[in-house]
Amino acid sequence: MQPNAQFTDEPSDAALAAWFACEQGRYVLDWEAGALDAAVVDLFGAQALQIGLPQHDLLRANRMPQQFVLSADEVPHIVSDDAADASRATPSVVLGLAHELPFATQSLDLVLLPHGLEFVEDPHAVLREVERVLRPEGHVLVTGFNPVSLWGIKRQFGGATVPWSSAFIGNLRLRDWFNLLNFAPHKTEYGCYRPPVESDKWLGRFRWLEGLGARWWPFGGAVYMAHAVKKVEGMRIVGLKWKTAKPKLRFAPVAQRDAHKTSMK
Repeated sequence: MQPNAQFTDEPSDAALAAWFACEQGRYVLDWEAGALDAAVVDLFGAQALQIGLPQHDLLRANRMPQQFVLSADEVPHIVSDDAADASRATPSVVLGLAHELPFATQSLDLVLLPHGLEFVEDPHAVLREVERVLRPEGHVLVTGFNPVSLWGIKRQFGGATVPWSSAFIGNLRLRDWFNLLNFAPHKTEYGCYRPPVESDKWLGRFRWLEGLGARWWPFGGAVYMAHAVKKVEGMRIVGLKWKTAKPKLRFAPVAQRDAHKTSMK
């Protein structure tokens, strides 16, 4: 069966990689990488997978022994980062499609989707595959563009270029999808409050909006990171069965009580 061109979407992937290499894209990527670092550093397990932005190692802060990056049809050159441990090997590249993941059911502990739902034809199919391959209590982290932001307003005026040509999936909509697939939303963070200007010069001039936006309109960041945990109905953690000792009643001997009464006469 031939893969759907919308799923591989090589031109969009290449265009997205080029956009993240420009000033505007680096601004977004820097925030997302920092947010993902903080979120995954204390998540433990055996296997982790990154779907989206295969050129960037966004699992760098995680310590799971087996890490993979999904790529549609070619082996990407994974960009190293100064914040990453120099002694750490980069994730292994796995060729495959996001809607048909080449992993066994309930085999992964962590899946990252950095903009992994916005450039595909059917994001529901991708999220269903993520649910399939995650173990119970496994973690999924999604980054996306926020339609309720200055960047979302710009998208309303149209545009055929990345990222404005992509589907901006709001966090509330994503939470509905999580609930349908038995994911329990854990945490959502927003970032990047500067307007969608293109040059470093103008991005620098609007730096003061970061603190102001995070304080006064925290849900209006250009991008968000949503963290959810897979739940399985009917499962519960079984611990030790503690036996509660029945309290022992202590009575004074009858002879002693009688002797006490005699002494009071």
